[in-house]
Amino acid sequence: MTAALWTAIGVVTASLVGLFFYVGTRIDSLGDSLNSRIDSLGARLDARIDGLDGKIDRLSDRVDVLSSRIEDHIRHAG
Repeated sequence: MTAALWTAIGVVTASLVGLFFYVGTRIDSLGDSLNSRIDSLGARLDARIDGLDGKIDRLSDRVDVLSSRIEDHIRHAG
């Protein structure tokens, strides 16, 4: 009876160790795919931010031109 009990405990223990190892490798693989997705999204976001940076620079130039025109108009009107 004792041998059967220890055998059952050994089988359950081995099964749990195998299960933990399997689940651990699955979690690692999910983490790797998640990291690659995050890197991809980061690259896309960087590209969009760089595009917006150019637009902001162009708008800033337009504001500067309009500001100088307004200043000229004020100088000539006064």
